[in-house]
Amino acid sequence: MGFTVSTTLSRAPRGLAAPLVRVEVHIGPGLPAFLIVGLPEAVVRESRERVRSALQNAGFEFPAGRITVNLSPADLPKAGGRFDLPIAVGILVASGQLPHTAAEAREFYGELSLSGDLRETSRLLPALLAGAGTASHELILPAANALEARIAQSPRLRLASHLLQVCAALRGTRELETPAPLVLAQGPAAPDLAEVRGQLAARRALEIAAAGEHALLMIGPPGVGKTLLAQRLAGLLPPLSADEMLEVASIASAAGARPAPGISRPFRCPHHTASVAALLGAGLTRPGELSLAHRGVLFLDELPEFARNVLEALREPLETGTVVIARASGSCEWPARFQLVAAMNPCPCGHAGDPAGRCRCNARQIARYRGRISGPLVDRIDIHVEFAALGAADLIASAAPAAEPSATVGARVLAARQRQLARQRLPNARLTIPELRRVCPLDAPVRSLLGTAIARLGLSARAYDRVLKVARTIADLAGETRISAAHAAEAVQLRTLDRAAICC
Repeated sequence: MGFTVSTTLSRAPRGLAAPLVRVEVHIGPGLPAFLIVGLPEAVVRESRERVRSALQNAGFEFPAGRITVNLSPADLPKAGGRFDLPIAVGILVASGQLPHTAAEAREFYGELSLSGDLRETSRLLPALLAGAGTASHELILPAANALEARIAQSPRLRLASHLLQVCAALRGTRELETPAPLVLAQGPAAPDLAEVRGQLAARRALEIAAAGEHALLMIGPPGVGKTLLAQRLAGLLPPLSADEMLEVASIASAAGARPAPGISRPFRCPHHTASVAALLGAGLTRPGELSLAHRGVLFLDELPEFARNVLEALREPLETGTVVIARASGSCEWPARFQLVAAMNPCPCGHAGDPAGRCRCNARQIARYRGRISGPLVDRIDIHVEFAALGAADLIASAAPAAEPSATVGARVLAARQRQLARQRLPNARLTIPELRRVCPLDAPVRSLLGTAIARLGLSARAYDRVLKVARTIADLAGETRISAAHAAEAVQLRTLDRAAICC
C-alpha cells in the first residue's frame, strides 16, 4: 500500500460564506472500520456506504484496514452529500491507487451513486463562487451541476459525470469539460399594474414605496385588491444589476432550489402560520423567507394573524438588512435587504366602515385586533394606507378608464431612484440620520407643518424620520430638489395608523 494519509479539499454550506473544509483520510492497521469525524450530519455519515459501493463498482480496491476521515475544521458542522467525492478521492490517494499529488490545489464536490455516477448536488453555487475566488484552485463537480458552474463563470471549473472520469483526469490521461460562462439575464416580468382597476390612493402609495424602497402596509376589506397590488410591486422596481442577480441566485441555491438562467426580483408570501425559524432561517445552512426575499418583495398577508414573536423578529432585519442566526454550534449571517409589503383588514370581520353596515365589531375588538401589531413595528413601516372597496359601478363598467401600466410607473420610479443614487448612493429608506438631515433641509412652512403633525399624532423620533424619508421620495418623484409643504403633508397622510391613534 502507498500513502496512508491524504488530504482533499471541499467547502461546507454555511450561509453564503462556504468555508473551506480539509477532508483528511487515514488508512491504518486494525479491524476493518470506516469512521467519519468532524461534526458530520446524518447525510455525511451515510457517505460511508455510498463511497464503499461506488469504489467497488468502479473497479477500485476498497482498503481493508481502519479508515478514518476527519472533516476539518472539526467544530464546523458538515451537511449534504457533496463530501462523497472528496472522501472517495482521499481514500484512493491514501491507498496508493491515485498519485499522491493528484488532489493538490483541487476542490471536489459531488454526491456519488452506488455505481460511481456523480449526481446533481444541491446548494453548490455559494461554494463554487467562493472556490472560484481562490486563484490557485481547480474545482471538480458533477456535470449535472453545469448550470451552477456556468453561473460561477470561472475557467477553473471542471465537470465530470462519473468517478472514473475524475480519476482519469487526476492521472493526467483525460481532460474534463470546462463549462462555458453564462451571463444571467432578467427573468419573467411581474404582473402588470394596469390590471388593477381603480384604487388610485393605493396605486400612489405603491409607487412611492417602490421609488424609495419603503415598507408598506395596506389596510382594507377583503377582496379590495391588496394582494393584487402587492404582487405588482416587483414589476415597478428597477431591474436587478448583475451582482444583485448573482446574490439572488446564490441564496436560491443555498435553499436547495436550482438556479434559473433568468433571475427576477423575488416575491415571497409566507403563510400567517409561519414560525420564526421559517422566516429567519432554520439552522446555519438554510435561509429563511426574509433572505429568500432579498432584493425583492416580502408580502405578509393578514398581518395581525401572524404570531407576535414572528412579527417582532422582523424589526432588526428591517433596520439592518441582514439576518444573524446564532446557535450553540456557531453563527452565520444571511442578507435580507427585502421590501416589506403587508396587508390587513380594518377589523376582525373585515368590514369596518362598510356602508351596508355589515360590521358587528365594537371599538374594543377593533383596538385589540390592530393592537396585535406592536408600536415599534408600526414605527418601522414607512407607509400605511387605508382604502375602501370599489363601488358596483366601477366593477361592472364595460369601458373603465385605462390605468397606467407598470412600465410607465416603473419609469418614474427608476428616475426617482437614479436621483437618490446620484445624491446619496442608496435609496431614501436606508438613509442614516446624518444623511437624512443633509439631504432633507426644511424651510419654515415645512417645519411648522411637521411640528403640528408630531404634536397631534404623537409621532416618535423614528416615525418622524420615516415621514421625512417618505417626503424626500415624494419630492424625488416630482423632480424637486427640496421638500415642500405639499410633499410633507402627503407623507403625513400616509401614516394611517398614527392618524388613527392605534397603539399597543
